[in-house]
Amino acid sequence: MDMFGIWFLMGAALVFFMQAGFAMVETGFTRAKNTGNIIMKNLMDFCLGTIAFAFLGYGLMMSDNYFLGVIGIPDLDIFFDYANFEWSSFVFNVVFCATTATIVSGAMAERTKFSAYLIYSLILSLIVYPIEAGWVWNPEGWLYQLGFIDFAGSAVIHTVGGISSLVGIKFLGARIGKYVKDPDTGKIISKAIPGHNLTIGALGCFILWFGWYGFNGAAATSLEGIGGLGSIFLTTTIAPAAASLSTMAYTWIKNGKPDVSMTLNGSLAGLVAVTAGCATLDAFGALMVGLVAGILVVVSVEFIDLKLRLDDPVGAVSVHGINGIWGTLAVGLFAVEGGLFYGGGTDLLLIQTIGIGSIILYTAIVMIIFFALIDRLHGLRVSVEEETVGLDLSEHALDSSYAGFAMTSMDIMPAMTLNSELEIDQLENQPVTLSDAIPIINNASVDTKITKVTVVTNQAKFYQLKMALESIGITGMTVIQVLGFGIQKGQPEYYRGNPVTATLLPKVKIEIVICKIPTNVVVDTIIQTLYTGHIGDGKIFISDVENVYRISTNEQGYDALQD
Repeated sequence: MDMFGIWFLMGAALVFFMQAGFAMVETGFTRAKNTGNIIMKNLMDFCLGTIAFAFLGYGLMMSDNYFLGVIGIPDLDIFFDYANFEWSSFVFNVVFCATTATIVSGAMAERTKFSAYLIYSLILSLIVYPIEAGWVWNPEGWLYQLGFIDFAGSAVIHTVGGISSLVGIKFLGARIGKYVKDPDTGKIISKAIPGHNLTIGALGCFILWFGWYGFNGAAATSLEGIGGLGSIFLTTTIAPAAASLSTMAYTWIKNGKPDVSMTLNGSLAGLVAVTAGCATLDAFGALMVGLVAGILVVVSVEFIDLKLRLDDPVGAVSVHGINGIWGTLAVGLFAVEGGLFYGGGTDLLLIQTIGIGSIILYTAIVMIIFFALIDRLHGLRVSVEEETVGLDLSEHALDSSYAGFAMTSMDIMPAMTLNSELEIDQLENQPVTLSDAIPIINNASVDTKITKVTVVTNQAKFYQLKMALESIGITGMTVIQVLGFGIQKGQPEYYRGNPVTATLLPKVKIEIVICKIPTNVVVDTIIQTLYTGHIGDGKIFISDVENVYRISTNEQGYDALQD
Protein backbone atom coordinates (compact mmCIF):
# COMPACT_ATOMS: atom_id res chain seq x y z
CA MET A 1 0.00 0.00 0.00
CA ASP A 2 1.43 3.41 -0.96
CA MET A 3 1.70 6.43 1.30
CA PHE A 4 -1.65 7.89 0.29
CA GLY A 5 -3.37 4.55 0.75
CA ILE A 6 -2.18 4.60 4.37
CA TRP A 7 -3.21 8.25 4.73
CA PHE A 8 -6.65 7.31 3.37
CA LEU A 9 -7.21 4.98 6.33
CA MET A 10 -5.62 7.42 8.80
CA GLY A 11 -8.04 10.08 7.54
CA ALA A 12 -10.92 7.69 8.12
CA ALA A 13 -9.69 7.20 11.70
CA LEU A 14 -9.65 10.99 12.19
CA VAL A 15 -13.25 11.15 10.96
CA PHE A 16 -14.19 8.46 13.46
CA PHE A 17 -12.55 10.52 16.22
CA MET A 18 -14.94 13.33 15.29
CA GLN A 19 -17.69 11.28 16.99
CA ALA A 20 -16.05 12.31 20.26
CA GLY A 21 -16.18 15.94 19.16
CA PHE A 22 -19.86 15.73 18.27
CA ALA A 23 -20.63 14.06 21.59
CA MET A 24 -18.86 16.84 23.51
CA VAL A 25 -20.42 19.69 21.53
CA GLU A 26 -23.92 18.29 21.96
CA THR A 27 -23.36 17.49 25.64
CA GLY A 28 -21.84 20.86 26.49
CA PHE A 29 -24.55 22.84 24.71
CA THR A 30 -27.41 21.00 26.46
CA ARG A 31 -28.32 20.33 30.09
CA ALA A 32 -26.52 17.95 32.44
CA LYS A 33 -29.60 15.78 32.99
CA ASN A 34 -29.39 14.54 29.37
CA THR A 35 -25.64 13.91 29.13
CA GLY A 36 -25.73 10.12 29.26
CA ASN A 37 -28.53 10.00 26.69
CA ILE A 38 -26.52 12.08 24.20
CA ILE A 39 -23.42 9.93 24.70
CA MET A 40 -25.47 6.79 24.03
CA LYS A 41 -26.95 8.27 20.86
CA ASN A 42 -23.53 9.18 19.48
CA LEU A 43 -22.19 5.73 20.27
CA MET A 44 -25.17 3.99 18.69
CA ASP A 45 -25.03 6.18 15.58
CA PHE A 46 -21.72 4.57 14.76
CA CYS A 47 -22.36 1.04 16.03
CA LEU A 48 -25.86 0.63 14.61
CA GLY A 49 -24.90 2.52 11.45
CA THR A 50 -21.90 0.25 10.82
CA ILE A 51 -24.02 -2.90 10.83
CA ALA A 52 -26.75 -1.32 8.69
CA PHE A 53 -24.17 0.01 6.24
CA ALA A 54 -22.53 -3.40 5.98
CA PHE A 55 -25.74 -5.27 5.22
CA LEU A 56 -27.34 -2.81 2.79
CA GLY A 57 -26.06 0.77 2.78
CA TYR A 58 -22.63 0.22 1.24
CA GLY A 59 -24.10 -1.83 -1.58
CA LEU A 60 -26.72 0.82 -2.37
CA MET A 61 -24.00 3.47 -2.43
CA MET A 62 -20.88 1.94 -4.00
CA SER A 63 -21.97 -1.18 -5.87
CA ASP A 64 -20.40 -1.73 -9.29
CA ASN A 65 -23.89 -2.67 -10.47
CA TYR A 66 -25.42 0.80 -10.41
CA PHE A 67 -28.95 1.06 -11.79
CA LEU A 68 -29.66 4.06 -14.05
CA GLY A 69 -27.20 6.22 -12.13
CA VAL A 70 -29.59 6.30 -9.17
CA ILE A 71 -29.09 3.28 -6.91
CA GLY A 72 -26.68 0.41 -6.43
CA ILE A 73 -27.70 -3.23 -6.42
CA PRO A 74 -26.39 -4.78 -3.16
CA ASP A 75 -24.28 -7.92 -3.50
CA LEU A 76 -23.19 -8.58 0.13
CA ASP A 77 -19.62 -9.25 -1.03
CA ILE A 78 -18.48 -8.07 2.39
CA PHE A 79 -19.77 -11.39 3.75
CA PHE A 80 -19.56 -13.73 0.74
CA ASP A 81 -16.41 -12.54 -1.07
CA TYR A 82 -14.43 -10.97 1.76
CA ALA A 83 -10.99 -11.67 0.26
CA ASN A 84 -11.77 -9.48 -2.75
CA PHE A 85 -13.84 -6.86 -0.92
CA GLU A 86 -12.70 -3.19 -0.89
CA TRP A 87 -12.06 -2.97 2.85
CA SER A 88 -10.58 0.54 2.83
CA SER A 89 -13.50 1.95 0.87
CA PHE A 90 -15.99 0.48 3.32
CA VAL A 91 -14.21 1.88 6.38
CA PHE A 92 -13.85 5.29 4.77
CA ASN A 93 -17.50 5.52 3.78
CA VAL A 94 -18.98 4.13 6.98
CA VAL A 95 -17.39 6.83 9.15
CA PHE A 96 -18.93 9.49 6.93
CA CYS A 97 -22.30 7.75 7.15
CA ALA A 98 -22.10 7.81 10.96
CA THR A 99 -21.25 11.52 10.90
CA THR A 100 -24.40 12.26 8.91
CA ALA A 101 -26.57 10.47 11.46
CA THR A 102 -24.86 12.14 14.42
CA ILE A 103 -25.69 15.66 13.22
CA VAL A 104 -29.36 15.03 14.00
CA SER A 105 -28.64 13.94 17.57
CA GLY A 106 -27.91 17.47 18.78
CA ALA A 107 -30.90 19.05 17.06
CA MET A 108 -33.34 16.52 18.58
CA ALA A 109 -31.65 16.49 21.98
CA GLU A 110 -33.41 16.52 25.36
CA ARG A 111 -36.87 15.29 24.32
CA THR A 112 -36.56 12.35 21.89
CA LYS A 113 -37.28 8.74 22.83
CA PHE A 114 -34.06 6.77 22.70
CA SER A 115 -35.78 3.90 20.91
CA ALA A 116 -37.25 6.29 18.32
CA TYR A 117 -33.82 7.78 17.72
CA LEU A 118 -32.37 4.32 17.10
CA ILE A 119 -35.04 3.71 14.46
CA TYR A 120 -34.20 7.01 12.75
CA SER A 121 -30.46 6.30 12.86
CA LEU A 122 -30.98 2.83 11.38
CA ILE A 123 -33.12 4.18 8.52
CA LEU A 124 -30.69 6.97 7.64
CA SER A 125 -27.68 4.61 7.59
CA LEU A 126 -29.57 1.86 5.81
CA ILE A 127 -31.10 3.70 2.86
CA VAL A 128 -31.29 7.51 3.12
CA TYR A 129 -27.61 8.47 3.16
CA PRO A 130 -26.33 5.67 0.89
CA ILE A 131 -28.64 6.50 -1.99
CA GLU A 132 -27.93 10.22 -2.26
CA ALA A 133 -24.23 9.73 -1.48
CA GLY A 134 -24.01 7.24 -4.34
CA TRP A 135 -25.30 9.89 -6.74
CA VAL A 136 -22.26 12.03 -5.95
CA TRP A 137 -19.42 9.63 -5.08
CA ASN A 138 -20.11 6.50 -7.10
CA PRO A 139 -18.51 7.03 -10.54
CA GLU A 140 -21.77 5.77 -12.07
CA GLY A 141 -23.94 8.20 -10.08
CA TRP A 142 -25.93 10.73 -12.07
CA LEU A 143 -24.57 13.77 -10.23
CA TYR A 144 -21.02 12.47 -10.55
CA GLN A 145 -21.58 12.12 -14.28
CA LEU A 146 -23.08 15.62 -14.43
CA GLY A 147 -19.90 17.14 -12.98
CA PHE A 148 -21.28 18.02 -9.53
CA ILE A 149 -18.50 18.81 -7.05
CA ASP A 150 -18.75 17.90 -3.39
CA PHE A 151 -15.27 16.78 -2.50
CA ALA A 152 -15.85 15.86 1.14
CA GLY A 153 -19.55 16.27 1.85
CA SER A 154 -21.02 19.75 2.36
CA ALA A 155 -24.07 18.47 0.49
CA VAL A 156 -23.84 14.69 0.86
CA ILE A 157 -23.26 14.74 4.62
CA HIS A 158 -23.91 18.12 6.20
CA THR A 159 -26.88 19.31 4.18
CA VAL A 160 -28.52 15.90 4.55
CA GLY A 161 -27.91 15.97 8.30
CA GLY A 162 -29.20 19.54 8.53
CA ILE A 163 -32.38 18.88 6.52
CA SER A 164 -33.04 15.70 8.52
CA SER A 165 -32.61 17.76 11.69
CA LEU A 166 -35.09 20.35 10.45
CA VAL A 167 -37.71 17.71 9.71
CA GLY A 168 -37.06 15.98 13.02
CA ILE A 169 -37.44 19.05 15.23
CA LYS A 170 -40.58 20.06 13.35
CA PHE A 171 -42.19 16.75 14.23
CA LEU A 172 -40.84 16.81 17.81
CA GLY A 173 -41.80 20.29 18.90
CA ALA A 174 -39.82 22.49 21.26
CA ARG A 175 -38.42 21.60 24.66
CA ILE A 176 -40.54 22.42 27.68
CA GLY A 177 -39.96 26.03 28.61
CA LYS A 178 -38.42 27.11 25.31
CA TYR A 179 -41.38 29.11 23.98
CA VAL A 180 -43.60 30.77 26.57
CA LYS A 181 -46.28 33.43 26.69
CA ASP A 182 -45.10 36.87 27.75
CA PRO A 183 -47.37 37.89 30.65
CA ASP A 184 -47.23 41.55 29.64
CA THR A 185 -47.85 41.31 25.89
CA GLY A 186 -49.48 37.90 25.57
CA LYS A 187 -47.07 37.05 22.73
CA ILE A 188 -45.06 33.85 22.52
CA ILE A 189 -41.37 34.52 23.18
CA SER A 190 -38.25 32.38 22.98
CA LYS A 191 -36.36 31.75 26.20
CA ALA A 192 -32.70 30.80 26.35
CA ILE A 193 -31.91 27.36 27.73
CA PRO A 194 -28.12 27.54 28.21
CA GLY A 195 -25.91 24.49 27.93
CA HIS A 196 -24.40 23.23 31.15
CA ASN A 197 -20.70 23.05 30.21
CA LEU A 198 -19.14 25.49 27.76
CA THR A 199 -15.70 23.96 28.35
CA ILE A 200 -16.82 20.57 27.06
CA GLY A 201 -18.55 22.25 24.13
CA ALA A 202 -15.38 24.15 23.22
CA LEU A 203 -13.22 21.04 23.52
CA GLY A 204 -15.65 19.28 21.18
CA CYS A 205 -15.25 22.07 18.62
CA PHE A 206 -11.46 21.78 18.72
CA ILE A 207 -11.67 18.00 18.32
CA LEU A 208 -13.97 18.44 15.33
CA TRP A 209 -11.61 20.97 13.75
CA PHE A 210 -8.71 18.57 14.25
CA GLY A 211 -10.68 15.65 12.80
CA TRP A 212 -11.77 17.78 9.86
CA TYR A 213 -8.27 17.59 8.38
CA GLY A 214 -9.00 13.93 7.84
CA PHE A 215 -12.59 14.63 6.87
CA ASN A 216 -11.52 16.93 4.02
CA GLY A 217 -8.09 15.56 3.25
CA ALA A 218 -8.42 11.78 3.40
CA ALA A 219 -9.30 11.41 -0.28
CA ALA A 220 -6.30 13.43 -1.48
CA THR A 221 -3.99 11.49 -3.81
CA SER A 222 -1.13 13.99 -4.06
CA LEU A 223 0.64 16.51 -1.90
CA GLU A 224 1.18 19.41 -4.31
CA GLY A 225 -1.09 21.64 -6.38
CA ILE A 226 -4.69 22.75 -5.89
CA GLY A 227 -6.51 19.60 -4.85
CA GLY A 228 -3.39 18.25 -3.18
CA LEU A 229 -3.22 17.49 0.53
CA GLY A 230 -1.29 20.66 1.35
CA SER A 231 -3.83 22.91 -0.35
CA ILE A 232 -6.74 21.06 1.27
CA PHE A 233 -5.20 21.53 4.71
CA LEU A 234 -4.74 25.24 3.97
CA THR A 235 -8.34 25.87 2.89
CA THR A 236 -9.57 23.75 5.82
CA THR A 237 -7.63 26.09 8.12
CA ILE A 238 -8.47 29.47 6.60
CA ALA A 239 -12.24 29.02 6.24
CA PRO A 240 -13.07 28.19 9.89
CA ALA A 241 -10.64 30.86 11.12
CA ALA A 242 -12.36 33.48 8.96
CA ALA A 243 -15.79 32.24 9.99
CA SER A 244 -14.92 32.43 13.69
CA LEU A 245 -13.72 36.00 13.25
CA SER A 246 -16.79 37.11 11.33
CA THR A 247 -19.11 35.50 13.90
CA MET A 248 -17.25 37.16 16.75
CA ALA A 249 -17.32 40.57 15.04
CA TYR A 250 -20.97 40.29 14.02
CA THR A 251 -22.20 39.30 17.48
CA TRP A 252 -19.95 41.92 19.10
CA ILE A 253 -21.44 44.67 16.96
CA LYS A 254 -24.98 43.34 17.23
CA ASN A 255 -25.10 42.51 20.95
CA GLY A 256 -22.39 44.73 22.41
CA LYS A 257 -20.29 41.71 23.42
CA PRO A 258 -18.79 38.79 21.47
CA ASP A 259 -20.86 35.63 21.86
CA VAL A 260 -18.71 32.68 22.96
CA SER A 261 -20.97 29.73 22.08
CA MET A 262 -22.01 31.30 18.78
CA THR A 263 -18.37 31.88 17.83
CA LEU A 264 -17.67 28.22 18.48
CA ASN A 265 -20.56 27.42 16.16
CA GLY A 266 -19.05 29.85 13.67
CA SER A 267 -15.86 27.79 13.47
CA LEU A 268 -17.92 24.68 12.69
CA ALA A 269 -19.95 26.60 10.11
CA GLY A 270 -16.74 27.57 8.32
CA LEU A 271 -15.57 23.96 8.32
CA VAL A 272 -18.89 22.75 6.93
CA ALA A 273 -18.96 25.40 4.21
CA VAL A 274 -15.44 24.71 2.92
CA THR A 275 -15.92 20.94 2.85
CA ALA A 276 -17.42 20.82 -0.65
CA GLY A 277 -14.76 23.00 -2.25
CA CYS A 278 -11.71 22.31 -0.11
CA ALA A 279 -9.92 20.74 -3.12
CA THR A 280 -11.04 23.31 -5.68
CA LEU A 281 -10.64 26.65 -3.84
CA ASP A 282 -7.61 28.82 -3.30
CA ALA A 283 -6.88 30.88 -0.19
CA PHE A 284 -9.06 33.82 -1.26
CA GLY A 285 -11.99 31.55 -2.04
CA ALA A 286 -11.68 29.81 1.34
CA LEU A 287 -11.51 33.20 3.06
CA MET A 288 -14.71 34.41 1.40
CA VAL A 289 -16.54 31.14 2.07
CA GLY A 290 -15.59 31.36 5.75
CA LEU A 291 -16.49 35.03 6.21
CA VAL A 292 -19.97 34.49 4.79
CA ALA A 293 -20.48 31.28 6.78
CA GLY A 294 -19.68 33.02 10.06
CA ILE A 295 -22.43 35.60 9.55
CA LEU A 296 -24.85 33.18 7.96
CA VAL A 297 -24.81 30.88 10.98
CA VAL A 298 -25.84 33.71 13.33
CA VAL A 299 -28.61 35.02 11.09
CA SER A 300 -30.03 31.55 10.44
CA VAL A 301 -29.90 30.44 14.09
CA GLU A 302 -31.91 33.50 15.12
CA PHE A 303 -34.35 33.16 12.23
CA ILE A 304 -35.04 29.49 12.95
CA ASP A 305 -35.44 30.17 16.66
CA LEU A 306 -37.28 33.50 16.75
CA LYS A 307 -39.27 33.46 13.51
CA LEU A 308 -39.92 29.78 12.80
CA ARG A 309 -40.00 28.81 16.51
CA LEU A 310 -38.13 25.60 15.87
CA ASP A 311 -36.05 24.49 18.82
CA ASP A 312 -32.54 23.42 17.81
CA PRO A 313 -30.44 23.23 21.00
CA VAL A 314 -27.05 23.12 19.27
CA GLY A 315 -27.79 25.02 16.05
CA ALA A 316 -27.34 21.93 13.86
CA VAL A 317 -29.74 23.10 11.14
CA SER A 318 -27.80 26.34 10.71
CA VAL A 319 -24.27 24.98 11.09
CA HIS A 320 -24.72 21.92 8.90
CA GLY A 321 -27.82 22.50 6.81
CA ILE A 322 -27.65 26.18 5.88
CA ASN A 323 -23.87 26.29 5.58
CA GLY A 324 -23.78 22.97 3.78
CA ILE A 325 -25.97 24.56 1.13
CA TRP A 326 -23.84 27.70 1.06
CA GLY A 327 -20.60 25.73 0.75
CA THR A 328 -21.97 23.65 -2.11
CA LEU A 329 -23.10 26.71 -4.06
CA ALA A 330 -19.85 28.53 -3.24
CA VAL A 331 -17.97 26.00 -5.35
CA GLY A 332 -19.78 27.40 -8.38
CA LEU A 333 -18.63 30.89 -7.40
CA PHE A 334 -15.05 30.43 -6.18
CA ALA A 335 -13.68 27.23 -7.75
CA VAL A 336 -10.36 28.01 -9.38
CA GLU A 337 -11.46 26.00 -12.41
CA GLY A 338 -15.03 26.79 -13.45
CA GLY A 339 -16.03 29.23 -10.71
CA LEU A 340 -18.10 32.26 -11.72
CA PHE A 341 -15.73 34.74 -10.05
CA TYR A 342 -12.72 33.06 -11.68
CA GLY A 343 -13.99 33.47 -15.22
CA GLY A 344 -15.71 30.12 -15.52
CA GLY A 345 -19.21 31.37 -16.27
CA THR A 346 -22.39 30.01 -14.75
CA ASP A 347 -22.22 26.37 -15.90
CA LEU A 348 -20.68 25.00 -12.72
CA LEU A 349 -22.93 27.14 -10.54
CA LEU A 350 -25.97 25.72 -12.35
CA ILE A 351 -24.72 22.16 -11.83
CA GLN A 352 -24.12 22.84 -8.14
CA THR A 353 -27.63 24.31 -7.83
CA ILE A 354 -29.22 21.28 -9.49
CA GLY A 355 -27.22 18.93 -7.30
CA ILE A 356 -27.93 20.57 -3.96
CA GLY A 357 -31.59 21.10 -4.87
CA SER A 358 -31.99 17.41 -5.74
CA ILE A 359 -30.35 16.29 -2.50
CA ILE A 360 -32.50 18.65 -0.41
CA LEU A 361 -35.70 17.52 -2.12
CA TYR A 362 -34.86 13.83 -1.79
CA THR A 363 -33.85 14.13 1.86
CA ALA A 364 -36.86 16.22 2.85
CA ILE A 365 -39.39 13.89 1.21
CA VAL A 366 -37.88 10.68 2.57
CA MET A 367 -37.33 12.01 6.10
CA ILE A 368 -40.83 13.50 6.31
CA ILE A 369 -42.25 10.07 5.43
CA PHE A 370 -40.09 8.18 7.90
CA PHE A 371 -40.41 10.66 10.78
CA ALA A 372 -44.19 10.67 10.27
CA LEU A 373 -44.25 6.86 10.41
CA ILE A 374 -42.05 6.75 13.51
CA ASP A 375 -44.18 9.38 15.22
CA ARG A 376 -47.44 7.65 14.32
CA LEU A 377 -46.45 4.02 14.94
CA HIS A 378 -43.92 4.33 17.75
CA GLY A 379 -43.87 7.89 19.05
CA LEU A 380 -40.96 10.32 18.81
CA ARG A 381 -41.20 12.27 22.04
CA VAL A 382 -40.90 11.29 25.68
CA SER A 383 -43.61 12.27 28.15
CA VAL A 384 -43.63 15.60 29.96
CA GLU A 385 -42.61 13.87 33.19
CA GLU A 386 -39.70 12.06 31.51
CA GLU A 387 -38.46 15.23 29.85
CA THR A 388 -38.75 17.11 33.12
CA VAL A 389 -36.58 14.73 35.13
CA GLY A 390 -34.19 14.30 32.22
CA LEU A 391 -33.52 11.53 29.75
CA ASP A 392 -30.56 10.18 31.70
CA LEU A 393 -32.90 9.01 34.44
CA SER A 394 -36.06 8.28 32.48
CA GLU A 395 -34.40 6.51 29.53
CA HIS A 396 -31.26 5.00 31.04
CA ALA A 397 -31.83 4.82 34.84
CA LEU A 398 -28.77 7.04 35.21
CA ASP A 399 -29.02 9.21 38.30
CA SER A 400 -26.29 11.58 37.16
CA SER A 401 -23.54 11.64 34.56
CA TYR A 402 -21.51 13.68 37.03
CA ALA A 403 -21.61 11.52 40.16
CA GLY A 404 -19.52 13.14 42.87
CA PHE A 405 -19.78 16.65 41.43
CA ALA A 406 -22.01 19.39 42.83
CA MET A 407 -24.46 20.57 40.19
CA THR A 408 -26.44 23.80 40.25
CA SER A 409 -30.23 23.86 40.19
CA MET A 410 -30.04 25.19 36.62
CA ASP A 411 -28.13 22.07 35.59
CA ILE A 412 -30.53 19.53 37.04
CA MET A 413 -33.91 21.26 37.13
CA PRO A 414 -35.88 22.50 34.13
CA ALA A 415 -37.91 25.68 33.92
CA MET A 416 -41.46 25.19 35.16
CA THR A 417 -42.99 26.55 31.99
CA LEU A 418 -44.84 25.22 29.01
CA ASN A 419 -43.85 23.73 25.73
CA SER A 420 -45.95 25.51 23.16
CA GLU A 421 -48.63 28.06 22.51
CA LEU A 422 -51.09 25.20 21.95
CA GLU A 423 -50.32 23.72 25.37
CA ILE A 424 -50.81 27.10 27.03
CA ASP A 425 -54.17 27.58 25.34
CA GLN A 426 -55.28 24.08 26.27
CA LEU A 427 -54.48 24.61 29.94
CA GLU A 428 -55.98 28.08 30.09
CA ASN A 429 -59.24 26.81 28.59
CA GLN A 430 -59.42 23.73 30.82
CA PRO A 431 -62.27 24.11 33.33
CA VAL A 432 -61.63 23.52 37.02
CA THR A 433 -64.48 21.61 38.68
CA LEU A 434 -64.87 22.27 42.40
CA SER A 435 -66.75 20.06 44.80
CA ASP A 436 -67.85 22.90 47.09
CA ALA A 437 -68.83 26.51 46.71
CA ILE A 438 -66.44 29.02 48.22
CA PRO A 439 -67.93 30.79 51.23
CA ILE A 440 -66.57 34.28 51.77
CA ILE A 441 -65.68 35.39 55.26
CA ASN A 442 -66.53 39.02 55.90
CA ASN A 443 -65.37 41.28 58.68
CA ALA A 444 -62.89 38.67 59.90
CA SER A 445 -60.78 39.43 62.91
CA VAL A 446 -57.24 38.69 63.84
CA ASP A 447 -58.49 35.48 65.48
CA THR A 448 -59.62 33.87 62.20
CA LYS A 449 -58.01 30.46 61.76
CA ILE A 450 -54.98 30.50 59.48
CA THR A 451 -53.80 27.34 57.69
CA LYS A 452 -50.71 26.50 55.67
CA VAL A 453 -51.14 24.00 52.83
CA THR A 454 -47.96 22.52 51.38
CA VAL A 455 -47.94 20.47 48.16
CA VAL A 456 -45.01 18.44 46.84
CA THR A 457 -45.52 17.14 43.30
CA ASN A 458 -43.99 16.74 39.83
CA GLN A 459 -42.71 19.93 38.25
CA ALA A 460 -44.64 19.18 35.08
CA LYS A 461 -47.90 19.72 36.99
CA PHE A 462 -47.01 23.15 38.35
CA TYR A 463 -48.58 25.38 35.72
CA GLN A 464 -51.89 23.51 35.74
CA LEU A 465 -52.03 23.54 39.55
CA LYS A 466 -51.19 27.23 39.69
CA MET A 467 -54.06 28.07 37.36
CA ALA A 468 -56.49 25.88 39.32
CA LEU A 469 -55.57 27.54 42.61
CA GLU A 470 -55.87 31.01 41.12
CA SER A 471 -59.34 30.09 39.84
CA ILE A 472 -60.58 29.54 43.44
CA GLY A 473 -59.15 32.80 44.67
CA ILE A 474 -55.61 31.98 45.80
CA THR A 475 -53.60 35.13 45.14
CA GLY A 476 -50.24 34.24 46.61
CA MET A 477 -47.99 31.21 46.90
CA THR A 478 -44.38 30.30 47.52
CA VAL A 479 -42.79 27.94 45.01
CA ILE A 480 -39.56 26.06 45.66
CA GLN A 481 -37.70 23.60 43.45
CA VAL A 482 -36.64 20.63 45.55
CA LEU A 483 -35.21 17.13 45.20
CA GLY A 484 -37.00 14.08 46.56
CA PHE A 485 -36.79 10.32 46.61
CA GLY A 486 -38.13 8.93 43.37
CA ILE A 487 -37.79 5.15 43.64
CA GLN A 488 -40.69 3.30 45.25
CA LYS A 489 -40.53 -0.01 47.05
CA GLY A 490 -41.01 -2.86 44.60
CA GLN A 491 -39.93 -0.78 41.59
CA PRO A 492 -36.11 -0.61 41.75
CA GLU A 493 -33.88 0.83 39.05
CA TYR A 494 -30.66 -0.89 38.03
CA TYR A 495 -27.23 0.36 37.00
CA ARG A 496 -24.90 -2.23 35.43
CA GLY A 497 -27.02 -4.98 36.92
CA ASN A 498 -26.96 -3.61 40.46
CA PRO A 499 -30.05 -2.14 42.13
CA VAL A 500 -30.02 1.60 42.77
CA THR A 501 -31.25 2.18 46.30
CA ALA A 502 -32.58 5.70 45.93
CA THR A 503 -32.79 8.43 43.34
CA LEU A 504 -33.39 12.10 43.95
CA LEU A 505 -35.84 13.52 41.46
CA PRO A 506 -36.57 17.20 40.81
CA LYS A 507 -39.92 18.18 42.30
CA VAL A 508 -41.78 21.37 43.14
CA LYS A 509 -42.97 22.40 46.60
CA ILE A 510 -45.84 24.90 46.72
CA GLU A 511 -46.77 26.59 49.99
CA ILE A 512 -50.07 28.47 50.45
CA VAL A 513 -51.30 30.26 53.57
CA ILE A 514 -55.10 30.60 53.67
CA CYS A 515 -57.83 31.91 55.95
CA LYS A 516 -60.54 33.22 53.63
CA ILE A 517 -60.95 30.09 51.50
CA PRO A 518 -61.89 26.86 53.34
CA THR A 519 -59.14 24.26 53.56
CA ASN A 520 -61.31 21.49 52.11
CA VAL A 521 -61.90 23.55 48.94
CA VAL A 522 -58.17 24.04 48.46
CA VAL A 523 -57.43 20.36 49.10
CA ASP A 524 -60.18 19.18 46.73
CA THR A 525 -58.89 21.50 44.01
CA ILE A 526 -55.34 20.21 44.41
CA ILE A 527 -56.43 16.57 44.30
CA GLN A 528 -58.68 17.04 41.28
CA THR A 529 -55.85 18.79 39.44
CA LEU A 530 -53.01 16.42 40.30
CA TYR A 531 -54.68 13.02 40.49
CA THR A 532 -53.65 10.43 37.88
CA GLY A 533 -53.57 7.33 40.07
CA HIS A 534 -49.86 6.83 39.48
CA ILE A 535 -46.84 7.14 41.74
CA GLY A 536 -45.58 10.72 41.70
CA ASP A 537 -48.92 12.55 41.98
CA GLY A 538 -47.53 14.08 45.16
CA LYS A 539 -48.54 14.75 48.74
CA ILE A 540 -50.42 17.48 50.63
CA PHE A 541 -49.37 18.65 54.10
CA ILE A 542 -51.69 20.79 56.25
CA SER A 543 -50.61 22.69 59.37
CA ASP A 544 -51.96 25.45 61.59
CA VAL A 545 -50.35 28.87 61.56
CA GLU A 546 -50.33 30.82 64.81
CA ASN A 547 -50.22 34.26 63.22
CA VAL A 548 -49.08 36.24 60.16
CA TYR A 549 -47.50 39.71 60.12
CA ARG A 550 -47.19 41.98 57.11
CA ILE A 551 -44.06 44.00 57.74
CA SER A 552 -44.85 46.93 55.45
CA THR A 553 -48.23 47.80 57.07
CA ASN A 554 -47.92 46.18 60.50
CA GLU A 555 -51.13 44.24 59.78
CA GLN A 556 -51.54 40.77 61.19
CA GLY A 557 -53.77 37.72 60.98
CA TYR A 558 -56.55 37.80 58.40
CA ASP A 559 -55.81 41.40 57.37
CA ALA A 560 -52.15 40.62 56.62
CA LEU A 561 -53.21 38.02 54.07
CA GLN A 562 -55.48 40.26 52.01
CA ASP A 563 -54.37 42.02 48.81
